[in-house]
Amino acid sequence: MAKKPSRHFVCRACGAVYPKWAGQCEACGEWNTLVEEAVEPLAASSPRASGKGRRVKLEGLEGMAAPPPRTQTGIIELDRVLGGGLVPASVVLVGGDPGIGKSTLLLQAACRLAGKGERVLYISGEEAVDQIRLRALRLGVGTAALDLAASINVMDIVATLEAEPDVKAVVIDSIQTMWLETVESAPGTVSQVRACAFELIRLAKRRGFSLILVGHVTKEGALAGPRVLEHMVDAVMYFEGDRGHQFRILRAAKNRFGATDEIGVFAMTDRGLEEVSNPSALFLAERRGNIAGSAVFAGLEGTRPVLLEVQALLSPKSGDGAPRRAVVGWDSGRLSMLLAVLETRCGLKLSGMDVYLNVAGGLKVAEPAADLAVAAALISAASGVPTSSGEVYFGEVGLSGEIRQVAQADARLKEAAKLGFDHAVLPRRVARGSARSKPPEGLALREIGHLSDMISADMEAD
Repeated sequence: MAKKPSRHFVCRACGAVYPKWAGQCEACGEWNTLVEEAVEPLAASSPRASGKGRRVKLEGLEGMAAPPPRTQTGIIELDRVLGGGLVPASVVLVGGDPGIGKSTLLLQAACRLAGKGERVLYISGEEAVDQIRLRALRLGVGTAALDLAASINVMDIVATLEAEPDVKAVVIDSIQTMWLETVESAPGTVSQVRACAFELIRLAKRRGFSLILVGHVTKEGALAGPRVLEHMVDAVMYFEGDRGHQFRILRAAKNRFGATDEIGVFAMTDRGLEEVSNPSALFLAERRGNIAGSAVFAGLEGTRPVLLEVQALLSPKSGDGAPRRAVVGWDSGRLSMLLAVLETRCGLKLSGMDVYLNVAGGLKVAEPAADLAVAAALISAASGVPTSSGEVYFGEVGLSGEIRQVAQADARLKEAAKLGFDHAVLPRRVARGSARSKPPEGLALREIGHLSDMISADMEAD
């Protein structure tokens, strides 16, 4: 007599498994994310039930392995984030908010690849073929030799890919809409997403084509579905941006074939997404000089130096409650720390002020090197004296007010000099004789060791 399938509960957020339902997942702390799944027992005649396997060949660590070949998509910013292009038999997961431009970018990349003579398949589970054609016409790529299909049945998709020779890349839009007949749940559930992704990834590894999966994100910005999905793929990329800005940032969170935290910058236009080869000039294009509370930060995103404008605004506290701290594009906890350092170590009275901080352009800054630029913007807003329009800042601030060294200072200085800046405020060298390469021509350096040094120097300049 056949055994009935057992039941267990799986967290949709992290994939943790529990024998019974609970309101909160103990692994990730999320509420109401446990869903019921059926576990099919193995038949006694199944090869997996016997517990036997083949011996695996063991190899030494020595040896030479050639780097994997790359297929460039023709979109330089996308290739930069991928690490140089698509790798055969690799799987890339692209996530982002609805309407941010994921399908637009991948359709443009697929058409560029097809225009180079590569066989590319675009399979959509959310749109009909005619809708994809209309988007391609709007983007100006309607004549590309791209193969389209609209299906959510994974077994049909697998059978189609098995019968199609010389496929170079396949785009699945999106993995949350895919459905497998052998799994008793609706599309988008943990079990369906995991099983569908496994079937498609296994086929891509065996046939050698590049697979690109589009994934939905939760309201917190993380990829929806089981967390194990991120471990199954070779690269995870997030498409970020504010709909109120034209800029879009493609960021690599994981990449087995390239650097992580690399970014590609795009601008959304009526003709689709256009590459931004010089993001620093674009982020600073609307900057106005001689405005108190503004400073230019020489940042680093992956291997690319990027100059950004940091804006600060101080206003008297309204009401009897605690002063307000509003931050866009930066860590609110780090702002609170920096305000405490400025008040305790430098004597600035900011506790009775509402503080508003914004990184112009919609880019999110995570590196501690932005501390000095934020401090400069806050000091300028508090004193009412604008920072120099030709000056950039970078450096980490410690709790005692000291300015600490940051990585790749030379790349930041070169980017500042390229855009016409003539002064840079940066951390002081640890030792007098420590090595530092010669600054770019026309760029003067001002090295400081403490925040109070910057405040006193600005007062003397006034």
